[in-house]
Amino acid sequence: MVLSALPPACREGLDVGCGEGMLTRELAERMDHVVGIDLDQASIDLARAQGTAGVEYVVGDFMTHPFEPESFDAIVSVAALHHMEPGAALARMRRLLRPGGRLAVVGLARSRPADLPLDAAGLLADQYYKRTRAYWDHSAPTVWPPPHTYGQVRQLAGRELPGVRYRRHLLFRYSLVWTKPPAR
Repeated sequence: MVLSALPPACREGLDVGCGEGMLTRELAERMDHVVGIDLDQASIDLARAQGTAGVEYVVGDFMTHPFEPESFDAIVSVAALHHMEPGAALARMRRLLRPGGRLAVVGLARSRPADLPLDAAGLLADQYYKRTRAYWDHSAPTVWPPPHTYGQVRQLAGRELPGVRYRRHLLFRYSLVWTKPPAR
């Protein structure tokens, strides 16, 4: 979903909460330069061991790292937004994105009783994946349950990214896709 959301002419990309760099490396196949940033040293060490050309890995805090404003054509993040204050993180992503650039986020949120039907379907899908896919163990820290509900994330995203496309998915996920308006 993240890769298909990206526009074709991306040169510079940022992967927020890149972990072991799987998505970062896929982005590097489409872009000239990609930065993967994560707080977890062990994950970055594993990512760097892959030695992919055009990729720079940074151990650091996305919220405070000295990136230049409007320096990325694409910013992506998978399962990392709930580790940060989401409103502030989305605002920072908005500032770092060039006009016409695209933001694609896949995140996790906390369920409420109204989410039960989709969560039940998600449990079935999760059981299917566990039976048909190899188990992947990662070293990155986890946050569970996520601190914000799906509704809260949707509201924050709408405030910080006017016109954002929000979708709820199986496997306890949501996605945000947003294109920064062109400069006036």
